[in-house]
Amino acid sequence: MSHLLRTSRLFAWLILTGLSSAVIVTSGFYLYLRPGLPPVEQLLEIKLQTPMRVYSKDSKLIAEFGEKRRAPITIEQIPTIQLQAFMAAEDSRFYEHLGVDIKGLARAAIELVSTGSIQSGGSTITMQVAKNYFLSRDRTFIRKFNEILLALQIERELDKNRILELYLNKIYLGNRAYGIAAAAQVYYNKTVAELSLAQMAMLAGLPKAPSAFNPLANPERAQIRRDWILGRMRDLGYITDDAYDLASSAPLTASYNATKTEVDADFVAEMARSEMVRRFGEEAYTDGYTVTLTVDGLKQQTATDALRNGLEAYDRRHGFRGPIGQLEPDALTNNEVSDLVRNYPRVESLIPAVVTSVNDDKLLAEVYARDIGEATMAFETMTWARRHKTVDLTGPEPEKPSEVVSAGDVIYVHALEASDDNTTDSPRAVSLAQVPRAEGALISLDTDTGAVEALAGGYSFGQSKYNRAIQAKRQPGSTFKPFLYLTALENGITPATIYNDAPIVFDDSELETAWRPQNSSGQFYGPTRLREALYRSRNIVSIRLLRDVGIQTTLDYLKQLKIPVDNMPDNLSLSLGSGQLTPMELARGLAVIANGGYDVQPYLIDRIQDVKGKTLYQAPKTVLCEEDCDQILTNAPDGDKQTENASSIITTGETPVASSGSSNQTRVMRRLADERSVYILHSMMRDVIRLGTGRRARALGRDDIAGKTGTTNEQKDTWFAGFNHKIATTAWVGFDQPEPLGRREFGASTALPIWIDYMKVALNGTPPAMMQRPNGIVNIRINPETGKRARPGEDGVFEVFKEEDAPAPLPPENESDDNGNSGGDDLSRQIF
Repeated sequence: MSHLLRTSRLFAWLILTGLSSAVIVTSGFYLYLRPGLPPVEQLLEIKLQTPMRVYSKDSKLIAEFGEKRRAPITIEQIPTIQLQAFMAAEDSRFYEHLGVDIKGLARAAIELVSTGSIQSGGSTITMQVAKNYFLSRDRTFIRKFNEILLALQIERELDKNRILELYLNKIYLGNRAYGIAAAAQVYYNKTVAELSLAQMAMLAGLPKAPSAFNPLANPERAQIRRDWILGRMRDLGYITDDAYDLASSAPLTASYNATKTEVDADFVAEMARSEMVRRFGEEAYTDGYTVTLTVDGLKQQTATDALRNGLEAYDRRHGFRGPIGQLEPDALTNNEVSDLVRNYPRVESLIPAVVTSVNDDKLLAEVYARDIGEATMAFETMTWARRHKTVDLTGPEPEKPSEVVSAGDVIYVHALEASDDNTTDSPRAVSLAQVPRAEGALISLDTDTGAVEALAGGYSFGQSKYNRAIQAKRQPGSTFKPFLYLTALENGITPATIYNDAPIVFDDSELETAWRPQNSSGQFYGPTRLREALYRSRNIVSIRLLRDVGIQTTLDYLKQLKIPVDNMPDNLSLSLGSGQLTPMELARGLAVIANGGYDVQPYLIDRIQDVKGKTLYQAPKTVLCEEDCDQILTNAPDGDKQTENASSIITTGETPVASSGSSNQTRVMRRLADERSVYILHSMMRDVIRLGTGRRARALGRDDIAGKTGTTNEQKDTWFAGFNHKIATTAWVGFDQPEPLGRREFGASTALPIWIDYMKVALNGTPPAMMQRPNGIVNIRINPETGKRARPGEDGVFEVFKEEDAPAPLPPENESDDNGNSGGDDLSRQIF
């Protein structure tokens, strides 16, 4: 008995000693590790790496930037059954333990002793939160002790739901998806609330090994893991037997779903990305900013489509340049074709395809198209494909498919919409296409605020990042003339002033030959009223007009309008638009004319919000100011005050696009031009649409649009700039390295169709918007041949004048002036 007692005491002392040693060791670890542990409060301050998202003003996704896909959500947005799926997979006693599950740790310890290696960490969800937010993923005992201590600390300071929310927003679930919301989108293109039970269990199986149990990479292992989790949920009472049977028999439905943008606006997205990085540095990609732009989703998509369609139409007019590659005949008889065609990239909607056979009898070619497979290409889609020889010369129209393509040719095609009578087994129909060589740009501005309504900087951002809308310095050609004519109107010249459209020769010591400018038609038309000279785009009249107004006077007035003059010549070629402007600079100048003469500062970013939805920046409101502009700022609330130069500038390429200062400011846009001169110019530019080179725009069926075509020497740059009182849009077409577009190509044939396609949508449903007639304007009936007042009974037309510039009243027919003239101004200066 005494021996048993002594033995019991010995074991008791050993147990006590062991426990004491464990306490001492644990206390030592705690005292050693505790000072280095981060405070739990940091959990609430940590910013999850969340991508930047860029939206249109109507909340359509334009782009997403960032390495990690994440969309933080609250636990209230997650169905209870989804929470239970994760607990069944990771920590079924989550709501029972205090951050550390002793049973789990004991099981992990036994596995370590029995196998000699770490099989499972025994980690709870709380311990995983500690590891994911604060610790490394090293499998060491020190890291494990830190994890345990942090878990205990987290449980003391945060409630269970908050811990679970942190966990579900942080975990990596494969394919760049971080957090449950991103994973639901990536694998099922659904929100968390839309997932089925089987899909919820599938996601719950990913944290343990996102690669091994990935339904895309390892569907068999993923299904085994899913079914095990469903069994655990049944055993734990989370789901019924029937629910288990239904979910475990469900097929795998996971597929990779890339972030789908709703608007094709890569050039706009890049401008926004560049500005955000300028503001926030690399954190712009990780801090979850939401950027709302000024562009309208529908208008922006229309601008992108209109530009691409216009460039493709120009390209087809100049013939087919042949295949982009050639495959050997052997490659067409085996499975190589599907792999080989992937060596050629897609370019927007253009799909690379290999011609597998040509059948002249059936008037079609069979192709194998990337991402489509077998398809047929009817000859009617190839009739445009005359052989391209030069920009001005093509071969005859083809008469059969073999004159266009041959077996083995690698070409680009457009996928056509499937007709209703096609069966699912029928090959898709495609049409012949090619990547345009010419490029272009389109910019549309709100004339009152300067907000960018739409911007397209080229055919394909993937093919070239060069944003022609804001970076390409090109000659504006005749689209410059409205600025010259406005200068003239400001200096007392009227729409009725007569100029002689007759040959003119200038000697230039710097040139070997004299300069003999011509109209685009090569003809001369004699005495011409200024109004007619504008809508018919008479070059000779513009040269004589600039000579009268003065080159320096014109350059000074351009500066007043804030049109860059650094690349403007100081000679008479200025009148023909031989200077250089970017499409954005020209569009901004056009917007000044369109809004009645007020300054315009284009801007793209309307609002920036942080990951919690707090607004960090709001674009200043714009006030068009006639007079006492400083008083407006003085009387503005303190939060709304801003001087004219307080807004910062996005500089992309060489064109500034005003974007920001601090929030809640006011931008005062001062008057830059006499409203009466602008009003007269509006009426003259409406005649460009009604009677002149912009006649095609009459297809819009509106009386409130005005504009100007432009074509430079040798047709290297072609333009159309047009507006109504609320929206100004400029389109440009040309080659990146300036070269002729073709002798039959003009602004009216290349740029104007693009402008019309865009404005047809942009103006749809909007009321007419015309500038109100200002005071000091008079209408007088004139003789269209002389520009003088028409006599009673004489044929005449009404012209609009500023009061002080109106033609003098004519004396009675039997009277003459001191020079013997029967009234009116001496026109010899203009005529000769």
